[in-house]
Amino acid sequence: MSLTVVILAAGQGKRMRSSRPKVLHPVAGRPMLAHVLDLARRLEPVRICVVVGHGGDAVREALAADDLTWVEQREQLGTGHAVLQALPQVQEDDARVLVLYGDVPLLPDAPVRELVAAGNALLTARLPDPAGYGRICRDAAGAFTGVVEERDATDAQRAIDEINTGVLAIEGALLRQYLHAVGNDNAQGEYYLPDVLPLAMANGHRVDTVCTDDPGAVLGINDRLQLASAEREFQRRAAEALLRDGVTLADPARLDVRGSLQCGEDVFIDVGVVVEGAVTLGNGARVGAHCVLRDTAVGKGSEVHPFSHLDGASVGAGCSVGPYARLRPGTVLADRARVGNFVETKKATIGTGSKVNHLSYVGDATLGAGVNVGAGTITCNYDGVDKHHTTLGDGVFIGSNSTLVAPLGVDDGGFVAAGSTVTRDVGRDQLAVGRGRQRNIDGWRRPGAAADEKGGH
Repeated sequence: MSLTVVILAAGQGKRMRSSRPKVLHPVAGRPMLAHVLDLARRLEPVRICVVVGHGGDAVREALAADDLTWVEQREQLGTGHAVLQALPQVQEDDARVLVLYGDVPLLPDAPVRELVAAGNALLTARLPDPAGYGRICRDAAGAFTGVVEERDATDAQRAIDEINTGVLAIEGALLRQYLHAVGNDNAQGEYYLPDVLPLAMANGHRVDTVCTDDPGAVLGINDRLQLASAEREFQRRAAEALLRDGVTLADPARLDVRGSLQCGEDVFIDVGVVVEGAVTLGNGARVGAHCVLRDTAVGKGSEVHPFSHLDGASVGAGCSVGPYARLRPGTVLADRARVGNFVETKKATIGTGSKVNHLSYVGDATLGAGVNVGAGTITCNYDGVDKHHTTLGDGVFIGSNSTLVAPLGVDDGGFVAAGSTVTRDVGRDQLAVGRGRQRNIDGWRRPGAAADEKGGH
């Protein structure tokens, strides 16, 4: 069955009080329209048409993709008018046309697939407070008869709690036949897309409804308050899914997943953790409070201690990171490696069982197995023009407060004395001492000390 998806994304979003197009405001770290596109692609349609208007160029630039057909709606004259602009993209042999909305980012797959399978059908929902939505009208037998917008509704109709979500599926031929006949005789003077369904029904075509029992799924976003509500709803669902998969969350309400999170067995995640991009946590991994993980893999049994930031890092099994560590892109920790408190790494490979425990910067470096880097060590990787590499062999020991000026190599078993500035390669099992000779000066007085002794305070 051929399917065309039309996504309406032309709204200006005045209530957002923003220069950014409404559909580009983020939910879970991504434009809300991106979530709708994900849903559309999972349906495997023959084409996806996105109707844009206000800020259309920005929307196209932000979400450019080869599988999208862009359609412009110059005037916003209602949902029917918006779909009319996309009608030339609907082919004669399209079995179904599905209409989605760029500001409804939380729709799950199941009711939408049911909608498409139903043929000509409208997605509805029951809300405890239906104010602001069009109401679903039915006859005495419960059959669908149409939609009445709230401004056009009677008091009795306003009491109906079943609402129109606007999401509908219709045979392509019927859409092409009846959309032009939709009028705008209503309080808003707009062309409402659902009005195409009674026209089809009047000509003997069956129209069904699919009612979702999840009101959060149909949340539309028109202002910052609704945006915040959608964000919380998304995060609630993400937390529930993780809990069902066996992940322990210290507080499900204090986790933010802004990408994809894959977890093994017996994973523990503390409060305030933020996940961005693609993150995987192996069996038994633990993530401490207030960590940020972006495009990072953490191996089996490893622990990321509180307030650490991992971005584009790969952490092996049995590792320890933090607290207050920063692993920048290109960092690779082999099994049982340790990166401790207030350590920053960048494009660094840290070998099996190696330790960078405190207050150090390791950038553009390769550390072998069993290396110990003392506190306050810096790899000087940038000369003002180019980046240079530091290589430390197996079993190397770097004393505290050392400066390693790249390009530099320390061979297996090499030892750098504390406080050294090292500018030349260190051979196997050599000791490098790169510091000025100490002098102790007798009778020295701190400047101002003589005056202090005479009562100069």
